[in-house]
Amino acid sequence: MSKKHYEDPEYAEATADDQAGDETAAEQAEAAAQPISGDDEAVAAAQKERDAYKEQFLRAVADFDNYRKRIERERRELSEYAAADVLLDLLPIIDNFERALQASASAPGASAFAKAPADKPDESEAFYRGIELIHKQMLDLLRKRGVTRIDALGADFDPNVHQAVIHEPSAEHREGEVMQELQRGYKLGDRLLRPAMVKVAKRP
Repeated sequence: MSKKHYEDPEYAEATADDQAGDETAAEQAEAAAQPISGDDEAVAAAQKERDAYKEQFLRAVADFDNYRKRIERERRELSEYAAADVLLDLLPIIDNFERALQASASAPGASAFAKAPADKPDESEAFYRGIELIHKQMLDLLRKRGVTRIDALGADFDPNVHQAVIHEPSAEHREGEVMQELQRGYKLGDRLLRPAMVKVAKRP
């Protein structure tokens, strides 16, 4: 190639452009390899701070939710404990009502209750029906408050809900079976309000 060709202005200009392009690419690569600029560092710091605040917010929300649940649970338990004391005081009264009903039903002439005319009940029947009604109302009150009876008769003895006061040999019952319920037991929700007093069978 001739020297004139190398000295051609157009060729020289194209060569200069190529060199400029190479220099620009090199500068970009060098810039990418350089440390993050001040603006980029500020953005990264802001993002990190944002993430930290978000984490603190989520933790605070979770802590508050746990606090709310704990307060609600404690309030409910306190209410149940307060109600338990009152309900526990009612149980002996209910026991006495049941004893009175059993005694009236087993007394001589008790069958006359069923024979008396419905429109003209005698005084004994009226008294019996009144006791029966009050007893039913008290049981309804217990149910509304979440109190349930413990099924004891015929069940296996369970020290968690039964209180054995008598162990009696019996060939008709399996060992550990509750033969007789001497006093009813009650639960308030899942909590034991009063254990059932029972007679338990043992091997003869």
